Amino acid sequence: MPRTTIKAQALADFISEMTEMSVKDTSQDQVWLLHVDGSSTTQGSGARIVITTPQGEDLEFVIKFGFKASNNEAEYEALVIGMRMAHERLDNSWHIQTLN
Repeated sequence: MPRTTIKAQALADFISEMTEMSVKDTSQDQVWLLHVDGSSTTQGSGARIVITTPQGEDLEFVIKFGFKASNNEAEYEALVIGMRMAHERLDNSWHIQTLN
């Protein structure tokens, strides 16, 4: 099985495990935003994660990975890290977006 297939399945499993069974009806003003962007260069790979609070405050995180990755792989890693950060705040509603 190709590595990308395994990573895609791992991501699908993670999303499945972290998804709440019930859908909450929340107003738009209570939604947190999660934006992720992965990057790969000759110097290495990394990611940028931006969390926007319901009040409009941006919390920005930059991560340098200790391994080589394609742009897509770096973005998937950033998404998983961002979802873990979001999971710590399950009492809130989230809108998640990758940046291309």
